[in-house]
Amino acid sequence: SAIFSAGLGILKYLADPTSQLPEIVFWLLGGLWSVSWKDLLYILPVVVIGLLVIYLMRWRLNLLSLSDETAFSLGVAVGRERTLLLAASVAVTAVVVSVAGIVGWVGLIIPHIARRIGGANSASFIPISMSLGAVFGIICDDLARTLTLGEIPLGIITSLIGAGVFLIMMTSRSIRIAR
Repeated sequence: SAIFSAGLGILKYLADPTSQLPEIVFWLLGGLWSVSWKDLLYILPVVVIGLLVIYLMRWRLNLLSLSDETAFSLGVAVGRERTLLLAASVAVTAVVVSVAGIVGWVGLIIPHIARRIGGANSASFIPISMSLGAVFGIICDDLARTLTLGEIPLGIITSLIGAGVFLIMMTSRSIRIAR
């Protein structure tokens, strides 16, 4: 982490302060203010295909959470299915980060909340997680655009809310909403 942080520091130090540095800062803090419909059309095929793969294989995640031997005995091609799910997840994340920058805490806190709502069954918590992630992103983007006269970077808002919710979840008793 320290090596990559130093490398990033060098990039920021050497960047042209009028053109390159604002782009680096935008990417590091994340935001949707510079995302255009053209950007959306570029990433849409990867996002739709990746999320469709994850959604259609959501019930297989229950089997993949078992030991490899048990999953294999239940008919799961463990290596192939894990690779497919990992590739879909990484592809979706990579294309979204490439246009929106680093918007932290969405991928960490939302699945935890979804598990508390829908339980540990992947067939139910994956759709809940997708829906909650979208709603959380929209709410945070609205807050980023309306709290001040200028726009606060989205990554700052998601980090503040996400870290606060995470602390509450860590210190509270295990509250489950699902039956």
